[in-house]
Amino acid sequence: MSEEIKPFRVNFPESALDDLRARLAQTRWPDELPGVGWAQGVPVSYLRELAEYWRTGYDWRAAERELNAYPQFTTEIDGQRVHFLHVRSASAEATPLLLTHGWPGSIVEFLDLIELLTGEFHLVIPSLPGFGLSGPTTESGWNSPRIARAWVELMDRLGYERFGVQGGDTGAIVSPEVARLVPDRVIGVHCNGLTAFTPVDPGAELTEAEQARVERLRYLETEQSGYAMIQISRPQTLAFGLTDSPAGQLAWIVEKFHEWTDPAAELPEKAVDRDRLLTNVMLYWLTGTAASSSRLYYETAHAGAWAAAEKSAVPTGVAVFPHDVSIRRTVELEHTVVHWAEYDRGGHFAAMEAPDLLAADIRAFFGSLRGEAQ
Repeated sequence: MSEEIKPFRVNFPESALDDLRARLAQTRWPDELPGVGWAQGVPVSYLRELAEYWRTGYDWRAAERELNAYPQFTTEIDGQRVHFLHVRSASAEATPLLLTHGWPGSIVEFLDLIELLTGEFHLVIPSLPGFGLSGPTTESGWNSPRIARAWVELMDRLGYERFGVQGGDTGAIVSPEVARLVPDRVIGVHCNGLTAFTPVDPGAELTEAEQARVERLRYLETEQSGYAMIQISRPQTLAFGLTDSPAGQLAWIVEKFHEWTDPAAELPEKAVDRDRLLTNVMLYWLTGTAASSSRLYYETAHAGAWAAAEKSAVPTGVAVFPHDVSIRRTVELEHTVVHWAEYDRGGHFAAMEAPDLLAADIRAFFGSLRGEAQ
């Protein structure tokens, strides 16, 4: 296995874009019942309009230029190609910070954070194995613990002995796992949307906000668990539709942006820039990684990795945004929480929805750790 780190630029052939536009133009649209809105999934009228904009108005080449404005690289780790952005700070005192996205996200989630953080951090932003430019995976076993081990190797190759980690969604699972693997090297763990796998004590006295989060969690486990159950159990079957139909891939992702973004936003593009949302979808579509990104759920669940863990001693900071189900008393059973902040703006995709708030919270958390070290 080569440990070489190779420079990389995003540059998909025009034929791939022509194919996308042709498929969108020939979409076979489903029927729907009148008046149901979003209750049964993405409305046909909404998706038709978004897909038409994707076909005729969205500019992928502009997105490529934005991505290529940052240094990108690939390397092979444990037999898998790993793509990452590596944006170094001009400050000699900068802290290396590893940022990990989740599903249905990508490195696109962090684009608005880069300029907000590079004053104080050297940023390492990898695509999860099986996702986008790090995909597809070519063998079984790429679960969250294995990704954490790969991230440690990545930081080794970049020469970072001490570093911080940050993430949301899957990133909020992988980042603490990195800290558990090398607690002497991880300065601190910062997460948004961090939850514990230890259930809430039914007899506990909860605040009004905590009660609302418990209800939200129950809703996620019932009404919104279908996508996860499919990806946990039959990701390959799902992938036929998503890999063949861009409208299908778009619907599968945009539904989550509707359900999980700021509840004050009526539509996904009210919470997240429409072009940025489509760029995120493009990284799934152009790389054909619907199957391998979904497999992360299958691999992690079947490895038993979604389970309560021993408490980590690494200092942990938590940012809680609307729709998050973080409850401090359970999070503290598995993490050493030294920073906890709650916000009334943003949502599950905080790096895209409220990058100003998230960046300020990251800086405050790691700033406090530097202060303690002095």
